[in-house]
Amino acid sequence: MTNTLREPRVRSVLDRLFDSAGGDDDTFEALEWDAVRSAGAQERADLLAGIYMPISARGGDLLYALVRASRPKTVVEFGTSFGISTLYLAAAVADNGEGHVYGTEMSEAKVATARKNLDEAGLGGVATILPGDARRTLADLKGPIGLVLLDGWKELCLPVLRDLEPRLAAGAIVVADDIDQESMAGYLAYVRDPANGYVSVAFPVEDGMEISCRA
Repeated sequence: MTNTLREPRVRSVLDRLFDSAGGDDDTFEALEWDAVRSAGAQERADLLAGIYMPISARGGDLLYALVRASRPKTVVEFGTSFGISTLYLAAAVADNGEGHVYGTEMSEAKVATARKNLDEAGLGGVATILPGDARRTLADLKGPIGLVLLDGWKELCLPVLRDLEPRLAAGAIVVADDIDQESMAGYLAYVRDPANGYVSVAFPVEDGMEISCRA
């Protein structure tokens, strides 16, 4: 059975990106956090253009497994950054032999770098990175959407999900990262309320992931 994650060119890109992401703490310390906190979404993306903010390696393995198991034709990622999570999603789509990943990213610098990383890994053909605000760039994306990863600005995860809901396939999987953050409280309350149409469970990977099924 094919596992693209084990291919040397994919593994080398992931290892390089995770190594580089290890410097996030030093970059965080140099930031003017009052300016970051008061900034709008686009300005914040530009201020943090050098920050990786990646998913964990185990979180990436989980994403790969979910895509392999559910075989979605369309995968949506909110918050691509440098493309670490995109690589896991794209590797799974490639191994399934069908489907496409649509990533979104506000930082133009990160968009360019994520595209280069995907091409270097040989996965550029199964992933498209859309630049700009996901609430606009995903507006014309046709469904049904089989899997969604929400890993952008936390206050926007619920609005983005609500925008996508009419296009979600029955049984679609929605994964939200960093659920330990206080700003995810509203999102978690929504997907954990059965009245909103999800069956949802927290998964214990680094920073926490919420896995919700559109029932």
